[in-house]
Amino acid sequence: MMYSLTVFENLINKMWLGVPSQDKMEIRSCLPKLLLAHHKTLPYFVRNKLCKVIVDIGRQDWPMFYHDFFTNILQLIQSPVTTPLGLIMLKTTSEELACPREDLSVARKEELRKLLLEQVQTVLGLLTGILESVWDKHSVTAATPPPSPTSGESGDLLSNLLQSPSSAKLLNQPIPILDVESEYICSLALECLAHLFSWIPLSASITPSLLTTIFHFARFGCDIRARKMASVNGSSQNCVLGQERGRLGVLAMSCINELMSKNCVPMEFEEYLLRMFQQTFYLLQKITKDNNAHTVKSRLEELDERILGSWSGTERSEVAQEPRLLLMCSQGQERRFVELRGAWKQKGGNGMKGCLTCSYIEKFTDFLRLFVSVHLRRIESYSQFPVVEFLTLLFKYTFHQPTHEGYFSCLDIWTLFLDYLTSKIKSRLGDKEAVLNRYEDALVLLLSEVLNRIQFTYNQAQLEELDDETLDDDQQTEWQRYLRQSLEVVAKVMELLPTHAFSTLFPVLQDNLDVYLGLQQFVVTSGSGHRLNITAENDCRRLHCSLRDLSSLLQAVGRLAEYFTGDMFAARFSDALTVVERLVKVTLYGSQIKLYNIETAVPSVLKPDLIDVHAQSLAALQAYSHWLAQYCSEAHRQNSQQFVTLISTTMDAVTPLISTKVQDKLLLSACHLLVSLATTVRPIFLISIPSVQKVFNRITDASAQRLVDKAQVLVCRALSNILLLPCPNLSESEQQWPMRSMNHANLIFALSRDYRSLKPSAAASQRKMPLDDTKVIIHQTLSVLEDIVESISGESTKSRQICYQSLQESVQVSLALFPAFIHQSDVTDEMLSFFLTLFRGLRVQMGVPFTEQIIQTFLNMFTREQLAESILHEGSTGCRVVEKFLKILQVVVQEPGQVFKPFLPSIISLSMEQVYPIIAERPSPDVKAELFELLFRTLHHNWRYFFKSTVLASVQRGAAEEQMENEPQFSAIMQAFGQSFLQPDIHLFKQNLFYLETLNTKQKLYHKKVFRTTMLFQFVNVLLQVLVHKSHDLLQEEIGVAIYNMASVDFDGFFAAFLPEFLSGCAGVDANQKNVLGRNFKMDRDLPSFTQNVHRLVNDLRYYRLCNDSLPPGTVKL
Repeated sequence: MMYSLTVFENLINKMWLGVPSQDKMEIRSCLPKLLLAHHKTLPYFVRNKLCKVIVDIGRQDWPMFYHDFFTNILQLIQSPVTTPLGLIMLKTTSEELACPREDLSVARKEELRKLLLEQVQTVLGLLTGILESVWDKHSVTAATPPPSPTSGESGDLLSNLLQSPSSAKLLNQPIPILDVESEYICSLALECLAHLFSWIPLSASITPSLLTTIFHFARFGCDIRARKMASVNGSSQNCVLGQERGRLGVLAMSCINELMSKNCVPMEFEEYLLRMFQQTFYLLQKITKDNNAHTVKSRLEELDERILGSWSGTERSEVAQEPRLLLMCSQGQERRFVELRGAWKQKGGNGMKGCLTCSYIEKFTDFLRLFVSVHLRRIESYSQFPVVEFLTLLFKYTFHQPTHEGYFSCLDIWTLFLDYLTSKIKSRLGDKEAVLNRYEDALVLLLSEVLNRIQFTYNQAQLEELDDETLDDDQQTEWQRYLRQSLEVVAKVMELLPTHAFSTLFPVLQDNLDVYLGLQQFVVTSGSGHRLNITAENDCRRLHCSLRDLSSLLQAVGRLAEYFTGDMFAARFSDALTVVERLVKVTLYGSQIKLYNIETAVPSVLKPDLIDVHAQSLAALQAYSHWLAQYCSEAHRQNSQQFVTLISTTMDAVTPLISTKVQDKLLLSACHLLVSLATTVRPIFLISIPSVQKVFNRITDASAQRLVDKAQVLVCRALSNILLLPCPNLSESEQQWPMRSMNHANLIFALSRDYRSLKPSAAASQRKMPLDDTKVIIHQTLSVLEDIVESISGESTKSRQICYQSLQESVQVSLALFPAFIHQSDVTDEMLSFFLTLFRGLRVQMGVPFTEQIIQTFLNMFTREQLAESILHEGSTGCRVVEKFLKILQVVVQEPGQVFKPFLPSIISLSMEQVYPIIAERPSPDVKAELFELLFRTLHHNWRYFFKSTVLASVQRGAAEEQMENEPQFSAIMQAFGQSFLQPDIHLFKQNLFYLETLNTKQKLYHKKVFRTTMLFQFVNVLLQVLVHKSHDLLQEEIGVAIYNMASVDFDGFFAAFLPEFLSGCAGVDANQKNVLGRNFKMDRDLPSFTQNVHRLVNDLRYYRLCNDSLPPGTVKL
C-alpha cells in the first residue's frame, strides 16, 4: 500500500496536469473514502501518507475542482469519531499549503495563502472549542485536592503579575486527569496550533479565550503531582501516560513560543501579549516556588526529565519509535497496548517527533529568551508588569537549573538583559541613576551568585563534572566555556555598577591570594629539590579548590581591566593600582620560589593547579597593559618612580620563566606579557633593565638552547619592538635612535647567523649541509624575521627604516636562495610568506630597484611549467606557494603612483595566459580565489590603465565616450569572471559577484560602453540561469540585486529586448507560457519590486517546465 501511495504522490505532484479529468475525479473521490473507512486500522505511517496525498490533491485543485476539500476537513474535526483524523489532515494542510514547495506558480501560492487565511478564524475557533471542551469535561470530575499548607505563598507576587484575582483563581484550578483519547486529541490540536502560529499574522483571530486555554495546558508541564499520580501503579503504560501529560505542557509552550518569536506586534495585540506574559510568569512562579516538599532544583530536575523517562532503556527505545501507539488504546487496554507495541517492533519504524526529546524546561527557557530579547523593551513600560519581580523569579530559575546546558542558556538570557539595560542607559543618560537604582539589588545579587558558581570552594562536585580536556568547535573546553560565560556576566555588571562589582570581587580574590602567598611556609628542602609539605587529604582538597578559584578569579580581574582605562583612568586609579601591585607581587612570588617545579603530595592535581595560577597571574597582568601604557604617559609628566618600580619588578618576575626548563604554558604566558610590555606600554627605560638585558644576551648567544618555536618568535618580537617602537610622549631627539639602531642590527645579525651562512658561494658549495638541516635553519630564521617585520608594519617610518637596515643582508640571502629551492614547495612557501610580509610592511624602505629585482626574479621563476607543477602535482603545499605569489602581486598592483605600472602587462599576462588556463576547468577552489582577487585589484587600482578618462571628459556630459585602452585584456578578465559564475563553488561565486558590484559602485563598470554593449546582458543571462537551476540558492538575494544593478543601466533595453529574447531562448515552455511569463514581469523600476518580479519569473519558469515534463507525449496544449 505504501508503494501505491508513493505512485499516487508522484502522479499528483509531477503529472497531475496531464491526468484526464474523469480519472482525477475518481482519485479525489476514492482516496478520502479509503481513509475514512480504514484510518483506525491502518499503520500510522500509511495513514499519514494517505493524508498527505489527499492534501497534495487539494494543493493542486482546491477550490476550483475540489471545492469541498477544506469543508471535509472541518467536518472531520467536528465529528467526535473522526476528530483525531481531522486534526492530522489540518496539520498536514497547514504544512503543505501555507509554505508550499516550488512546484507551484507564485500566483497559486498567493491564492492558497489567501484561501487559508480566510479559514483561520474558523479553524482557531474549532481548535479552541476542542481544547476547552476537553478541559471543562475533565475539570468537572477532577477531585479537588485539600488546601496546601503553602497555598498562600502565591500572595503578593501572583497578584502583581496577574492584576485580576479572577485570573489568579482560574490558573489555580486543579489540573484535570485526562483519559488517553482526550490527551491524544489535545496533543494533535496543540501541534496544529503551533504550526498555524508559525505563519498566521498576529490578529484578533487569536482570542483571549484561546490564549487562556493554551496556558491551561502549559500547566501540565509544571505539574509534577499529575504525572506522579499517573505512575503510582508502576505499570509501563501509566508511566508513559504520565510523561505524555508533561508532553502536553511542552506542546503548549511551543505554541506560546511561536507567538513570542514575532517581532512585529500590532498595537491592538499588545494587550494580549501582556496577558500572555502575566500568565507565563505565573507558571514561572509555580516552577520556582520553594516549599517543604520540593526544593526548586528538585522540581526543575523532575520537569527536565525527557519524555518516556520512566521506562527502562529497552522499553524507552521501543516506544520512542512511535509514541502515538500509546494513544491509540483507551484506559484499561494494557493487553492491546502491548500488542500494538509488539506490532510496532515488527514493522521497525523510525522517526520520533522532535518535540518529544525537548524538555519542558528547555521550552520555558526559550520563552524567557524571547521575552527578554524581543519584548522586554515593549513590556517594561507597562506599569502593570513588575519587571523587578520577574527578575527575582528568573534569578531563582537560573541558579536552580539541573543541567549545565540549562544554566548556560539562562546566563545568555541575563547577558541579553544586561545588554538591553546598558543600551537603555546610554540612550537616556539623564535617567541613569533612576534606572540603576531600580535594578541595583538584582544586579548585585546576580554578581555574587555568578561568582559563587565559578568557585570550587562552594561547588566542587558540580564543577569537577565539567570536561576540561576536550575542545569544542570554538576551541574551548566545557569548563572554559562555563567560566567565560560567567565572566562575561560579571564584566557586564561591572560596566553598570563598577564600585559594587569591584568591592564584591576583590575581597574574594584577596582571600585566595592569602592562601597562595602563604604556601611559602610549607615549602621544605628535600634531596631532589623543594617539596610542598601539605599531605593530609582534606588539606590537599581545600588547597586544590582554593588554587582553582584563584585561577578563575585572576581571569575575572583580567576581564575587568578595560573598565579602569580611558575616561575612567583617573577616577579608578587607586583601585587599579592596588590590583596591578597585587598581581606583580603574585607573579614575582611564583617565579622566586618556583612553585611550578615543586614536588607535591598529589602531583597530578596540585602541580597543574600551581602552574595554572602562575600562568593566569601573568595573563591578568598582561590584560592591564593598556592601563600601564596610560600610567606610563602620566608618569612621564610626573616622573613617577612608582611606575619604574612596577615595570622593573614585573621584568624580574618574567625573566626567570624564559627558559627551556619551564613548562610551555607558563613560558608562553611570560612571553606574551613581555610582548605586551614592549609593544603596548613601551617605557624608554625597558632596555636598560638588567633582567631585559639578560634575555637579550640569552637569545643572541649561539650556544644557548633554543626555546620552543612559538616562544622564540614571541621573545624575538618583544626584543625587536623594545628597540624599534617609539616611546610615547618623547620627542624625536629623546628616542635614542642611534643606540637602538645599533642594538637592533646586532640582534638581527645574531638571529640570522646560520641563515646567512647558507648564501650560495664557491666556499659553501664545497661543504654542503644536509637538506633537512638546511630546511630547519630556513624555517627557524624566517619565522622569526617574518614576525618581526609583521609586528612593525603599521609603525612609524623611522622604525621601519631601522628594521630594514638590520634585515637587508638576510633579504638578499633569501632572494639568492629562492631559485635553488624553487622545486622544494615547503621551503618556497616559507620564503614567499617572508617576501609577502616584506612587501606589505617594508616595500618603501626596500626601494624601487631592489623591489623590481625581486618581482622580476619571481616572474622569471614562475614559468607556466613551474606553475603547472606546483598546482597540479604538489598538492596543497604547491597551491599555497602559487597563492602566496599571487598575494605578492596583489600588493604590487595596489601600489599608488607610477613606480610599478611597467609590471602591469606582465602581471595580467601571467594571470590570464599562464595561471588561469591551468585552474579554469579544475573543480578544486585552490588558487582561484587569489587569482580573481588579483584581477579585481588590478582593475580597481589601475582603472586608468584601461579607461583614460579625464576630469574634463567626465564633467562634460555630452562628451564622446571615454577612451578605451588594452581592451583585449579587459575583455579576457571579464570573460573569466563570467565563466566563474558557471562553476559550482559558491564561495568563489559570492566573492566574484561582490567584486563586480564593487567595481560598479566605485568605477561605474556596468555603464562603460564596452561592458554595456557586449557583456551586460550576457552577465544578466548567466545570473538568471543560475537562479533557474537553483545551483547557488543561498545567494538568491545578492544575485537579484546584481541583476537589478545591471538592468538599471538600460531598463528600456532590458524590458524591450533582453526579456523577450531570454524567454524565446527558454527551452521546456511553450509560446503561450512564455507570453504569460513576459506579462507577469511588471515594468517596475524600484529595487524591491524588480527583484520580486525576477524571483516570480524564475519560480514560474521552473513550474511550467515541471508541468510540461509531466504531460504524456503528444498532448495538445491549448
